[in-house]
Amino acid sequence: MSFRLTRPIVAAALGLLAGACALAQDLAASLREEIVMVPKPGLFSQQLETTYFRPAGDGPFPWVIINHGKASGDPRFQGRARYLAATRELVQRGYAVVVPMRQGFSKSTGVYVAGGCNVTSNGLAQAEDVKAALQFFAARPELDPQRVLVFGQSHGGLTTLAAGTLQLPGVRGLVNFAGGLKLDNCQGWEHELAEAFGRYGHATTLPALFFYGDNDSYWSPPVWQAMVQRYNESGGHARVVAFGNFGRDAHDLFGSRAGVPIWLPEVERFVRALGLPFDNTGDIALLEHKAPVPAATVFAALADAAALPHVGAGGREAYAKYLAAEPPKAFAIGPGGAWAWRANMADAMEAALARCAEHGRGVACKLYALDDHVVWNKE
Repeated sequence: MSFRLTRPIVAAALGLLAGACALAQDLAASLREEIVMVPKPGLFSQQLETTYFRPAGDGPFPWVIINHGKASGDPRFQGRARYLAATRELVQRGYAVVVPMRQGFSKSTGVYVAGGCNVTSNGLAQAEDVKAALQFFAARPELDPQRVLVFGQSHGGLTTLAAGTLQLPGVRGLVNFAGGLKLDNCQGWEHELAEAFGRYGHATTLPALFFYGDNDSYWSPPVWQAMVQRYNESGGHARVVAFGNFGRDAHDLFGSRAGVPIWLPEVERFVRALGLPFDNTGDIALLEHKAPVPAATVFAALADAAALPHVGAGGREAYAKYLAAEPPKAFAIGPGGAWAWRANMADAMEAALARCAEHGRGVACKLYALDDHVVWNKE
Protein backbone atom coordinates (compact mmCIF):
# COMPACT_ATOMS: atom_id res chain seq x y z
CA MET A 1 0.00 0.00 0.00
CA SER A 2 1.46 3.36 -1.02
CA PHE A 3 0.87 6.69 0.73
CA ARG A 4 1.35 10.05 -0.95
CA LEU A 5 1.95 13.17 1.14
CA THR A 6 -0.07 16.09 -0.16
CA ARG A 7 0.48 19.74 0.80
CA PRO A 8 -2.60 19.91 3.05
CA ILE A 9 -1.52 16.76 4.88
CA VAL A 10 2.01 18.11 5.36
CA ALA A 11 0.66 21.47 6.58
CA ALA A 12 -1.66 19.77 9.04
CA ALA A 13 1.13 17.53 10.30
CA LEU A 14 3.40 20.51 10.83
CA GLY A 15 0.62 22.30 12.67
CA LEU A 16 0.19 19.34 15.02
CA LEU A 17 3.95 19.19 15.49
CA ALA A 18 4.09 22.88 16.40
CA GLY A 19 1.30 22.36 18.90
CA ALA A 20 3.12 19.44 20.47
CA CYS A 21 6.33 21.46 20.67
CA ALA A 22 4.42 24.29 22.34
CA LEU A 23 3.42 21.92 25.12
CA ALA A 24 7.05 21.16 25.75
CA GLN A 25 8.14 24.80 25.82
CA ASP A 26 8.12 27.14 28.79
CA LEU A 27 5.38 29.60 27.88
CA ALA A 28 4.93 32.81 29.87
CA ALA A 29 1.78 32.08 31.84
CA SER A 30 1.72 35.61 33.26
CA LEU A 31 1.35 36.92 29.68
CA ARG A 32 -1.14 34.17 28.71
CA GLU A 33 1.26 33.09 25.98
CA GLU A 34 0.18 30.49 23.45
CA ILE A 35 1.24 29.32 20.00
CA VAL A 36 -1.30 29.34 17.19
CA MET A 37 -0.86 28.06 13.63
CA VAL A 38 -2.50 30.74 11.49
CA PRO A 39 -3.75 29.72 8.03
CA LYS A 40 -2.54 31.82 5.13
CA PRO A 41 -4.93 31.32 2.20
CA GLY A 42 -3.71 31.13 -1.35
CA LEU A 43 -3.03 28.75 -4.21
CA PHE A 44 -0.95 26.71 -1.78
CA SER A 45 -2.27 27.34 1.72
CA GLN A 46 0.41 27.88 4.35
CA GLN A 47 0.50 27.82 8.15
CA LEU A 48 2.17 30.65 10.08
CA GLU A 49 3.61 29.82 13.51
CA THR A 50 2.28 32.69 15.61
CA THR A 51 2.85 33.59 19.25
CA TYR A 52 -0.14 35.18 20.96
CA PHE A 53 -0.11 37.09 24.24
CA ARG A 54 -3.01 38.85 25.99
CA PRO A 55 -3.88 40.63 29.20
CA ALA A 56 -6.08 39.22 31.94
CA GLY A 57 -9.79 39.54 31.30
CA ASP A 58 -12.12 39.00 28.38
CA GLY A 59 -11.48 42.12 26.30
CA PRO A 60 -12.12 43.32 23.73
CA PHE A 61 -8.46 44.40 23.76
CA PRO A 62 -6.62 46.70 21.40
CA TRP A 63 -3.76 44.74 19.90
CA VAL A 64 -0.36 44.94 18.27
CA ILE A 65 1.09 42.82 15.49
CA ILE A 66 4.89 42.64 15.87
CA ASN A 67 6.89 41.71 12.75
CA HIS A 68 10.21 40.00 13.38
CA GLY A 69 13.61 40.59 11.83
CA LYS A 70 15.64 38.24 9.66
CA ALA A 71 18.73 36.56 11.05
CA SER A 72 21.57 35.45 8.81
CA GLY A 73 21.39 31.95 7.40
CA ASP A 74 18.44 29.72 6.55
CA PRO A 75 15.17 31.32 7.78
CA ARG A 76 13.84 27.85 8.66
CA PHE A 77 16.40 27.65 11.47
CA GLN A 78 15.41 31.01 12.95
CA GLY A 79 13.84 30.71 16.39
CA ARG A 80 10.30 31.75 17.25
CA ALA A 81 10.23 35.50 17.94
CA ARG A 82 8.69 36.63 21.24
CA TYR A 83 10.15 40.09 22.09
CA LEU A 84 9.32 39.47 25.74
CA ALA A 85 10.55 42.79 27.13
CA ALA A 86 8.43 44.78 24.68
CA THR A 87 5.51 42.37 24.87
CA ARG A 88 5.40 42.65 28.63
CA GLU A 89 5.16 46.46 28.41
CA LEU A 90 2.33 46.26 25.90
CA VAL A 91 0.34 43.62 27.78
CA GLN A 92 0.72 45.66 30.99
CA ARG A 93 -0.95 48.50 29.11
CA GLY A 94 -3.93 46.42 28.07
CA TYR A 95 -2.79 45.29 24.61
CA ALA A 96 -2.84 41.81 23.19
CA VAL A 97 0.23 40.98 21.09
CA VAL A 98 0.45 38.83 17.96
CA VAL A 99 3.90 37.79 16.64
CA PRO A 100 3.60 35.82 13.38
CA MET A 101 6.60 34.01 11.93
CA ARG A 102 6.39 34.72 8.24
CA GLN A 103 6.32 32.12 5.49
CA GLY A 104 9.48 30.01 5.47
CA PHE A 105 10.62 31.16 8.96
CA SER A 106 10.91 28.85 11.96
CA LYS A 107 8.01 26.34 11.95
CA SER A 108 5.88 28.28 9.47
CA THR A 109 5.36 26.34 6.26
CA GLY A 110 6.30 27.44 2.75
CA VAL A 111 9.51 29.09 1.62
CA TYR A 112 10.89 32.55 2.26
CA VAL A 113 10.04 34.91 -0.62
CA ALA A 114 13.28 36.80 -1.20
CA GLY A 115 12.48 38.84 -4.30
CA GLY A 116 16.08 39.03 -5.46
CA CYS A 117 17.41 42.59 -5.32
CA ASN A 118 13.91 44.11 -5.45
CA VAL A 119 13.42 45.41 -1.90
CA THR A 120 9.96 46.79 -2.62
CA SER A 121 8.56 43.46 -3.76
CA ASN A 122 10.26 41.66 -0.87
CA GLY A 123 8.47 43.84 1.66
CA LEU A 124 5.12 43.51 -0.09
CA ALA A 125 5.45 39.71 -0.15
CA GLN A 126 6.15 39.71 3.61
CA ALA A 127 3.18 42.03 4.17
CA GLU A 128 0.81 39.36 2.87
CA ASP A 129 1.62 37.36 6.01
CA VAL A 130 0.71 40.37 8.16
CA LYS A 131 -2.60 40.51 6.29
CA ALA A 132 -3.25 36.82 6.98
CA ALA A 133 -2.50 37.24 10.70
CA LEU A 134 -4.72 40.30 10.95
CA GLN A 135 -7.64 38.60 9.22
CA PHE A 136 -7.36 35.56 11.46
CA PHE A 137 -7.09 37.35 14.80
CA ALA A 138 -9.59 40.11 13.97
CA ALA A 139 -12.30 37.42 14.12
CA ARG A 140 -11.48 36.56 17.76
CA PRO A 141 -14.07 38.01 20.16
CA GLU A 142 -11.51 39.13 22.75
CA LEU A 143 -9.80 41.46 20.24
CA ASP A 144 -11.08 44.81 18.96
CA PRO A 145 -10.80 44.69 15.14
CA GLN A 146 -10.84 48.51 14.95
CA ARG A 147 -7.88 49.15 17.28
CA VAL A 148 -4.79 47.59 15.75
CA LEU A 149 -1.17 48.78 15.66
CA VAL A 150 1.58 47.23 13.55
CA PHE A 151 5.16 47.19 14.87
CA GLY A 152 8.27 45.82 13.19
CA GLN A 153 11.97 45.41 13.88
CA SER A 154 14.66 45.38 11.14
CA HIS A 155 13.27 43.29 8.25
CA GLY A 156 10.01 43.37 10.19
CA GLY A 157 10.13 47.17 10.08
CA LEU A 158 10.29 47.04 6.29
CA THR A 159 7.42 44.54 6.39
CA THR A 160 5.42 46.90 8.60
CA LEU A 161 5.80 49.82 6.20
CA ALA A 162 4.86 47.59 3.26
CA ALA A 163 1.79 46.41 5.19
CA GLY A 164 0.84 50.06 5.59
CA THR A 165 0.19 50.22 1.85
CA LEU A 166 -2.43 47.45 1.95
CA GLN A 167 -5.11 49.54 3.68
CA LEU A 168 -5.67 46.80 6.22
CA PRO A 169 -8.93 47.32 8.15
CA GLY A 170 -8.60 48.48 11.74
CA VAL A 171 -4.91 49.44 11.56
CA ARG A 172 -4.39 52.83 13.18
CA GLY A 173 -0.62 53.33 13.06
CA LEU A 174 2.80 51.90 12.22
CA VAL A 175 5.93 51.71 14.38
CA ASN A 176 9.24 50.93 12.71
CA PHE A 177 12.31 49.97 14.75
CA ALA A 178 15.47 50.10 12.61
CA GLY A 179 13.54 48.85 9.59
CA GLY A 180 15.15 47.89 6.30
CA LEU A 181 16.71 45.06 4.32
CA LYS A 182 20.44 44.90 3.70
CA LEU A 183 21.25 43.25 0.39
CA ASP A 184 24.93 44.11 0.14
CA ASN A 185 25.40 41.52 -2.61
CA CYS A 186 23.19 43.74 -4.81
CA GLN A 187 24.75 46.75 -6.49
CA GLY A 188 23.27 50.02 -5.25
CA TRP A 189 21.24 48.34 -2.50
CA GLU A 190 21.20 51.49 -0.38
CA HIS A 191 19.50 53.44 -3.19
CA GLU A 192 17.01 50.62 -3.80
CA LEU A 193 16.20 50.51 -0.08
CA ALA A 194 15.50 54.25 0.02
CA GLU A 195 13.34 53.92 -3.11
CA ALA A 196 11.31 51.16 -1.46
CA PHE A 197 10.66 53.47 1.48
CA GLY A 198 9.56 56.15 -0.95
CA ARG A 199 7.09 53.81 -2.65
CA TYR A 200 5.64 52.72 0.67
CA GLY A 201 5.32 56.30 1.90
CA HIS A 202 3.53 57.30 -1.29
CA ALA A 203 0.94 54.52 -0.90
CA THR A 204 -0.10 54.97 2.75
CA THR A 205 -2.01 57.52 4.79
CA LEU A 206 -1.24 55.92 8.16
CA PRO A 207 0.79 57.83 10.75
CA ALA A 208 4.13 56.23 11.53
CA LEU A 209 6.84 56.39 14.17
CA PHE A 210 10.44 55.54 13.24
CA PHE A 211 13.36 54.66 15.56
CA TYR A 212 16.96 54.79 14.28
CA GLY A 213 20.30 55.05 16.08
CA ASP A 214 23.76 56.19 15.11
CA ASN A 215 25.72 53.02 15.89
CA ASP A 216 23.43 50.66 13.97
CA SER A 217 25.47 47.82 12.47
CA TYR A 218 23.09 47.60 9.48
CA TRP A 219 22.36 51.22 8.60
CA SER A 220 24.81 54.09 8.94
CA PRO A 221 23.16 57.47 9.61
CA PRO A 222 23.36 58.56 5.94
CA VAL A 223 21.59 55.32 4.87
CA TRP A 224 18.68 55.52 7.32
CA GLN A 225 18.38 59.28 6.86
CA ALA A 226 17.93 58.75 3.12
CA MET A 227 15.26 56.11 3.82
CA VAL A 228 13.36 58.45 6.14
CA GLN A 229 13.65 61.36 3.71
CA ARG A 230 12.27 59.38 0.78
CA TYR A 231 9.39 58.06 2.89
CA ASN A 232 8.23 61.49 4.00
CA GLU A 233 8.96 63.34 0.77
CA SER A 234 6.83 60.80 -1.10
CA GLY A 235 3.80 61.48 1.08
CA GLY A 236 4.43 59.39 4.19
CA HIS A 237 3.72 60.71 7.66
CA ALA A 238 6.56 59.53 9.89
CA ARG A 239 7.96 61.10 13.03
CA VAL A 240 11.55 60.03 13.59
CA VAL A 241 13.18 59.33 16.95
CA ALA A 242 16.93 59.58 16.34
CA PHE A 243 18.18 58.27 19.69
CA GLY A 244 21.93 58.37 19.00
CA ASN A 245 24.10 55.54 20.28
CA PHE A 246 22.68 52.54 22.10
CA GLY A 247 24.89 49.92 23.72
CA ARG A 248 27.09 48.11 21.25
CA ASP A 249 24.52 48.19 18.46
CA ALA A 250 21.52 50.51 18.03
CA HIS A 251 19.93 47.80 15.88
CA ASP A 252 19.16 45.90 19.08
CA LEU A 253 17.08 48.61 20.76
CA PHE A 254 13.66 46.98 20.44
CA GLY A 255 14.80 43.51 21.44
CA SER A 256 16.66 44.70 24.53
CA ARG A 257 15.24 45.33 27.98
CA ALA A 258 17.65 48.25 28.27
CA GLY A 259 15.98 49.86 25.26
CA VAL A 260 12.55 50.08 26.89
CA PRO A 261 13.14 53.46 28.63
CA ILE A 262 14.07 54.95 25.26
CA TRP A 263 11.22 53.77 23.06
CA LEU A 264 8.35 53.34 25.52
CA PRO A 265 7.67 57.07 26.23
CA GLU A 266 7.78 57.84 22.50
CA VAL A 267 5.40 55.00 21.68
CA GLU A 268 3.05 56.18 24.43
CA ARG A 269 3.03 59.68 22.95
CA PHE A 270 2.34 58.26 19.50
CA VAL A 271 -0.42 55.90 20.65
CA ARG A 272 -2.21 58.50 22.73
CA ALA A 273 -2.17 60.89 19.76
CA LEU A 274 -4.11 58.21 17.88
CA GLY A 275 -6.79 58.32 20.57
CA LEU A 276 -5.85 54.88 21.93
CA PRO A 277 -5.31 53.95 25.60
CA PHE A 278 -1.87 53.30 27.07
CA ASP A 279 -2.31 53.19 30.85
CA ASN A 280 -0.19 50.79 32.87
CA THR A 281 -2.55 48.39 34.63
CA GLY A 282 0.16 46.87 36.86
CA ASP A 283 3.56 45.23 36.53
CA ILE A 284 3.65 41.67 35.22
CA ALA A 285 6.49 39.30 36.08
CA LEU A 286 7.76 37.22 33.19
CA LEU A 287 8.49 34.44 35.68
CA GLU A 288 6.47 33.26 38.65
CA HIS A 289 7.82 32.53 42.13
CA LYS A 290 8.32 28.82 42.75
CA ALA A 291 7.40 29.05 46.44
CA PRO A 292 4.21 30.47 48.00
CA VAL A 293 4.39 34.26 48.28
CA PRO A 294 4.15 35.79 51.81
CA ALA A 295 1.45 38.38 52.40
CA ALA A 296 2.27 42.08 52.35
CA THR A 297 2.62 43.94 55.65
CA VAL A 298 2.29 47.60 56.67
CA PHE A 299 5.73 47.78 58.26
CA ALA A 300 6.93 50.54 55.90
CA ALA A 301 6.45 52.00 52.44
CA LEU A 302 8.22 49.97 49.78
CA ALA A 303 10.45 52.85 48.63
CA ASP A 304 11.49 53.91 52.15
CA ALA A 305 15.04 52.57 52.31
CA ALA A 306 15.60 54.30 55.64
CA ALA A 307 13.05 51.98 57.26
CA LEU A 308 15.14 48.84 56.71
CA PRO A 309 16.20 47.44 60.11
CA HIS A 310 19.72 46.19 60.84
CA VAL A 311 21.39 47.16 57.55
CA GLY A 312 23.82 50.02 57.02
CA ALA A 313 24.47 52.37 54.12
CA GLY A 314 25.66 49.58 51.83
CA GLY A 315 22.45 47.63 52.35
CA ARG A 316 20.33 50.70 51.65
CA GLU A 317 22.24 51.37 48.42
CA ALA A 318 21.65 47.74 47.42
CA TYR A 319 17.97 48.11 48.23
CA ALA A 320 17.72 51.00 45.75
CA LYS A 321 19.07 48.67 43.08
CA TYR A 322 16.59 46.01 44.17
CA LEU A 323 13.69 48.43 43.67
CA ALA A 324 14.74 49.00 40.05
CA ALA A 325 15.24 45.29 39.27
CA GLU A 326 12.92 42.95 37.41
CA PRO A 327 10.59 40.60 39.31
CA PRO A 328 10.43 37.93 40.55
CA LYS A 329 12.69 39.46 43.19
CA ALA A 330 13.34 39.28 46.92
CA PHE A 331 15.36 41.27 49.48
CA ALA A 332 16.46 39.49 52.67
CA ILE A 333 18.05 40.90 55.82
CA GLY A 334 19.42 39.45 59.02
CA PRO A 335 20.84 40.54 62.38
CA GLY A 336 24.26 42.09 62.39
CA GLY A 337 23.77 43.92 59.08
CA ALA A 338 23.54 40.94 56.75
CA TRP A 339 21.57 41.47 53.54
CA ALA A 340 21.18 40.04 50.03
CA TRP A 341 18.81 40.26 47.09
CA ARG A 342 18.07 38.35 43.93
CA ALA A 343 15.94 39.29 40.93
CA ASN A 344 14.51 37.90 37.70
CA MET A 345 14.58 34.38 39.16
CA ALA A 346 11.78 31.96 39.93
CA ASP A 347 13.62 30.99 43.14
CA ALA A 348 14.52 34.57 44.13
CA MET A 349 13.21 34.10 47.70
CA GLU A 350 15.28 31.01 48.39
CA ALA A 351 18.37 32.46 46.70
CA ALA A 352 18.20 35.76 48.61
CA LEU A 353 17.77 34.01 51.96
CA ALA A 354 20.65 31.62 51.27
CA ARG A 355 22.99 34.43 50.16
CA CYS A 356 22.02 36.54 53.17
CA ALA A 357 22.81 33.66 55.53
CA GLU A 358 26.13 33.13 53.78
CA HIS A 359 26.94 36.83 54.00
CA GLY A 360 26.07 36.82 57.70
CA ARG A 361 28.02 33.62 58.39
CA GLY A 362 25.03 31.48 59.19
CA VAL A 363 22.65 34.02 60.73
CA ALA A 364 18.91 33.45 60.35
CA CYS A 365 17.73 35.87 57.67
CA LYS A 366 14.17 36.91 56.85
CA LEU A 367 12.55 38.37 53.78
CA TYR A 368 12.07 42.13 53.94
CA ALA A 369 10.57 42.82 50.51
CA LEU A 370 9.13 40.71 47.75
CA ASP A 371 8.48 42.13 44.27
CA ASP A 372 6.55 45.37 44.89
CA HIS A 373 5.59 45.01 48.56
CA VAL A 374 7.16 44.78 52.02
CA VAL A 375 6.64 41.48 53.87
CA TRP A 376 8.64 42.25 57.04
CA ASN A 377 7.00 41.99 60.47
CA LYS A 378 8.23 43.79 63.58
CA GLU A 379 10.32 41.54 65.79
